[in-house]
Amino acid sequence: MAEPLRIDPGDRTADEIVDELTEGRRILVSVEMLGRPHEISLRYDGTWYYCDTPTRLHKHDNETEMRNCVREMGYGK
Repeated sequence: MAEPLRIDPGDRTADEIVDELTEGRRILVSVEMLGRPHEISLRYDGTWYYCDTPTRLHKHDNETEMRNCVREMGYGK
């Protein structure tokens, strides 16, 4: 299994992030939440796209939903 891709918010576009996920790569986004650093895990299992935060697991069933989530949360441009 490939090493996770580690990025900061805005390093990649939402399209680039979804492309990496669809190809099977997990992405770790370094963010600050509640004044502390955290990693958000983005992944795709072949059926569902996941956005795993310290407070919630978001699940999306298609690329468009995941792309929108990535943009809304500020992880990608």
